[in-house]
Amino acid sequence: MLCRKTSSCEVAGSVPVYLNVYDLTPINGYAYWFGLGVYHSGVQVHGVEYAFGAHEYSTTGIFEGEPKQCDGFTFRKTILIGKTELGPAEVRTVMEELAEHYKGNAYNLITKNCNHFCNDACIRLTGNPIPSWVNRLARIVKHGSCVNSLKVSSAIVFFL
Repeated sequence: MLCRKTSSCEVAGSVPVYLNVYDLTPINGYAYWFGLGVYHSGVQVHGVEYAFGAHEYSTTGIFEGEPKQCDGFTFRKTILIGKTELGPAEVRTVMEELAEHYKGNAYNLITKNCNHFCNDACIRLTGNPIPSWVNRLARIVKHGSCVNSLKVSSAIVFFL
């Protein structure tokens, strides 16, 4: 089958879904090797990157952009999460459904951040979660004891 440059020739179930991971701080260059770090992430599918960010309104915080080009962050790596059978319109429908749960004013660094969104989106698109290290620091803070949270919070401030 021949295809034009403007059309997609991807067979159903063969569309890759990637997680693009960005560093929020230069300290990640060291922390990454210890399984820690402060990261932003976006889901790339059909040539579009979807991510979640904070703002003061009760409208969606999900936005789309050019893959690997998120302003304000340093691109680290791309990870293949899996493949989807969904076409571009169906992916957009998934993002619109997720938008109901990911409002800009509901963003929380520990409990509802960009990595939580990406995990939910990847599970919906491929059935696979994102790697645990991407959001490890938020989980440590959320599930740690008061003493551990204080230590990790101090470490976050140190890293930032």
